[in-house]
Amino acid sequence: QVQLVESGGGLVQAGGSLRLSCAASGRTVRMYNMGWFRQAPGKEREFVAVIGWSGGSTRYADSVKGRFTISRDNAKNTVYLQMNILVPEDTAVYYCASDPVTWGPGPYHYWGQGTQVTVSS
Repeated sequence: QVQLVESGGGLVQAGGSLRLSCAASGRTVRMYNMGWFRQAPGKEREFVAVIGWSGGSTRYADSVKGRFTISRDNAKNTVYLQMNILVPEDTAVYYCASDPVTWGPGPYHYWGQGTQVTVSS
């Protein structure tokens, strides 16, 4: 069983930065691909970024390329999402996801509970 707990969300002004963290538990999670998704009010959940188990491969949604960076520390079983140059359209609940096989938008087997990010204009 894998459990994912996100943290680091909050309120930030446009142009600012936040770093989200996702702490994972489970003895094999360091071998899993880890992804970030987000869901804005009234919208469907959308893919943001994914990182391979070794950290050597990443993929981003076009809307965040050049602004967001996904990384992981397997010694800490934690994946991060550094978000820079935030805009109000980035406001959403951000979810961490994990899967041993899935790469990209999904589907993912394990999900966290989400953390709210609000960007004010």
